[in-house]
Amino acid sequence: MLAAVPALAAIPASAQRPARLSRADAAVAAIPDAPEPQSDAAPGQSMQMANAESAQDPASAQTAGQSSSRSGSSSAQPASAQPQPAAQKSQRQMADEQLRAEEKQRILGIVPTFNTTYINNAASLTAGQKMQLAFRSAVDPFTFGAAFLVAGLHEAFDQDRGFGWGPEGYFKRSGAAYLDAFNGTMIGNGILPSIFRQDPRYFRLGHGRFRHRFLYAMASSYICKHDNTGRWEPNYSNVGGNIVAGAISNLYYPSTNSGWGQTISTGMIVTAEGMVGGVFQEFWPDLSRRFLHQDPTHGLDAQAAERDKEQKQEEREQKQAAPSK
Repeated sequence: MLAAVPALAAIPASAQRPARLSRADAAVAAIPDAPEPQSDAAPGQSMQMANAESAQDPASAQTAGQSSSRSGSSSAQPASAQPQPAAQKSQRQMADEQLRAEEKQRILGIVPTFNTTYINNAASLTAGQKMQLAFRSAVDPFTFGAAFLVAGLHEAFDQDRGFGWGPEGYFKRSGAAYLDAFNGTMIGNGILPSIFRQDPRYFRLGHGRFRHRFLYAMASSYICKHDNTGRWEPNYSNVGGNIVAGAISNLYYPSTNSGWGQTISTGMIVTAEGMVGGVFQEFWPDLSRRFLHQDPTHGLDAQAAERDKEQKQEEREQKQAAPSK
């Protein structure tokens, strides 16, 4: 009896109806039932086959993913999986690209100019990027070479007598000169700019009259751009960094070269040296194009000059079009 139940279930529904039917009922019964999809796979195997088909068809899988996200599954994702804002990500990427280009800048292939940007509206650096740029400048081979050169000059001009003379005094002067450069760079170009949110780079002007550019370069040691806003403000980072580095130098300089008076004077001297360096950075691309036929700005100066020319032309046209009084 139990074996007969499946056999009865396999019989079509039309065959199970009573034999006595009216003509209308017989006509309706003669219509075949709609065929159902046949599948030899078990229910578990059907799900696996569906997953395999979705893997072979990315479009269907994407559609399924979109439909599942509408049901509210996306709200269960953790906050860390959410993408970052596009503007913030874009600014960081632009800063990274510009920073990589700046770290390749050198005068005559020797003197680094990592802290100079030829882009007037360069992206603001993060605190980590500022520290990276400062450390890259502090450990550059040229920085070590400059320390040895300064030590030789100090010994030749009979300075820093407390270090002594001969090879021992020379290497002591070299170490002190390098520590001065390292401390000043890390504090004035890395730590303090991160605290005050100031950009430690020199934004080269690159166009305009010589006098205007010269004064602009001289003032760069005392003014700088604020992060994100781009507004000019007093350069607390550079001046303060030079003074703090001078104060730290009291720890390793002889007693005859220490003291607060020496600290302030040393900080001001280093700041003045930065003014001279700013002038050189401003006009070096002009010298390079003139004598070496190389453009470190890669055409940015030419674009700025063209914009100045167009602006002057518009001003002349406006004056001519203005009615005379």
